[in-house]
Amino acid sequence: MRDRARGRGTQLTVSIERRRALRWLVVPAAALAIPPAFATAGVASTRVWPAQEYTRVILEGPQPIAHQLVSLRGPDRLVLDLEGVELTTQLAKLATQVDAADPYITGVRFGRPVFSVLRIVFDLRTGVNPQVFQLPPVAEFGHRLVLDLYPLNPVDPLMALLEREALRDSAGSAPSSRADAGGRAAKPKSQRRIVVAIDPGHGGEDPGAVGPRGTYEKHVVLAISRKLKRLLDADGGVQTVLTRDDDYFVPLARRVAKARRVQADLFVSIHADAFREARARGSSVFALSEHGATSAAARWLAQKENEADLIGGVNLDVRDPMLARTLLDLSQSAQISDSLKVGRHVLNQIAEHNTLHKPAVEQAGFAVLKAPDIPSILVETAFISNPDEELKLRNDRHQQRFAESIGDGIRRYFAGNPPLAVIR
Repeated sequence: MRDRARGRGTQLTVSIERRRALRWLVVPAAALAIPPAFATAGVASTRVWPAQEYTRVILEGPQPIAHQLVSLRGPDRLVLDLEGVELTTQLAKLATQVDAADPYITGVRFGRPVFSVLRIVFDLRTGVNPQVFQLPPVAEFGHRLVLDLYPLNPVDPLMALLEREALRDSAGSAPSSRADAGGRAAKPKSQRRIVVAIDPGHGGEDPGAVGPRGTYEKHVVLAISRKLKRLLDADGGVQTVLTRDDDYFVPLARRVAKARRVQADLFVSIHADAFREARARGSSVFALSEHGATSAAARWLAQKENEADLIGGVNLDVRDPMLARTLLDLSQSAQISDSLKVGRHVLNQIAEHNTLHKPAVEQAGFAVLKAPDIPSILVETAFISNPDEELKLRNDRHQQRFAESIGDGIRRYFAGNPPLAVIR
């Protein structure tokens, strides 16, 4: 019976058994064409952003897309029904955009249960917690239908940090001989590792600034952040956490929430600046301001960076109490004071590698710097809109030097401002 149903795959309304078979077929686009009267929306482009934290699927078109999502088990799969949508060549590319290493999706198939509905079936490696929502047009994007696939049991960043620290301690506490044990000084019980949260800006749908050679800010800041992480982790007394470790979008408030979850002693957001005039150049360091920006340029930059959630795409229907508590309207005088201190150290070290755009730490209302209990700075490594500085940002050696400069500034700050003991 199954063979006969597969052989007549384009006859879409026959028996229940053959309908079931058709649901799982990959059908050519021509076979899924619908009359113009039923076609009300189109999909101009599709994108898939895979990551361990979650995988995001984007369908973009000139109009909102009426949709319905159903989650099925045995085997695990998601069924997304789109009303009045044609299977165009662009939409069919979705099946080829799934990476073999995607942690959640194994494949994509299309079907048409009725003339007016296009069905997309996502085959899954495991059960997921799906979220689907619409985004209105913004910047260069049209209407976007977003499908996020989260793991059923998300990784807790604090537990992951503690596990890595325990492994590191056990590896370092096992002497190779009795003589080694006698010669190694005992680690004071009050001593603890400094925790630094490193935040590569932008990611996924949000590319950040784009250089004249087509360099994406999101790529270069992730490369610099990874280098900074390796440098700091090499110090015995520092443990780092990346707010994103791949090319995917993280909302601004969640970046702050991750840092607070691991009780970070410092939050460092890494960016690459851009301006409408190509001659603008130099590195900058920013801290939060309670009372307005220190310059018009700082205010403009903060506004631009704070729009990242609009570009990247946040599901406003989800209310996360942890995120709601993150950006509290509290007096942050002590946090800002410490942020300015570490910012000066970092700026002084960067000055040995790159021209400074401004000689002092600037301040503005950056949303990503609003953790009330963590010193936080935002580093604009260079102007990606400047052709010369774009070359630096693309160069591995210069990326390493940016990372070293930031790392040296962080070390100098903590040398004079050791963190308080905390219980984790």
